[in-house]
Amino acid sequence: MASIESRASVSVVHPSWSARADRSAVNAWSGVLFGVGAVAFIDETVFHQLLHWHHFYDLGTPDLGLVSDGFFHALSWFATIGGLFLLADLRRRRALWWTRWAGGVLLGAGAFQLYDGTVQHKLLGIHQIRYVEDLLPYDVTWNLLAVAIIVAGAAMLVATRASRARARDNASEA
Repeated sequence: MASIESRASVSVVHPSWSARADRSAVNAWSGVLFGVGAVAFIDETVFHQLLHWHHFYDLGTPDLGLVSDGFFHALSWFATIGGLFLLADLRRRRALWWTRWAGGVLLGAGAFQLYDGTVQHKLLGIHQIRYVEDLLPYDVTWNLLAVAIIVAGAAMLVATRASRARARDNASEA
């Protein structure tokens, strides 16, 4: 009985470096999906529901705006849950790499926010951050924050990619 408990605790505490390296991309993509879903959820909750600044689609009636918010909310939860299913699988395989996953979360969150601020707000014009006379401070803040989050996430992913290469080298030497 004691040997089973000690093996179980060791496997949870010491994940396999080769398993992490083999599932490096899954760690990143799980984080990206979760990041996209989480930031979309925050956007929907804060800017759509609590502050009433805009709807996902503001080019129609208020009822159409509410329906579009519902679809947007559902899609954000699909991304969040998909990322969490991948995360659970990584944990089950003892291949979860928290730093790489967190880098993916930041990259996904920032990418969604930059996409929202450039494509949806400016290119398509389906909604604005807020309907005020001078949008520039809102747009600049929104997009600079997105770029900062992307840079932080990309830096984490690059750093873990380098440590993945070292882990593979160490595994091949053993």
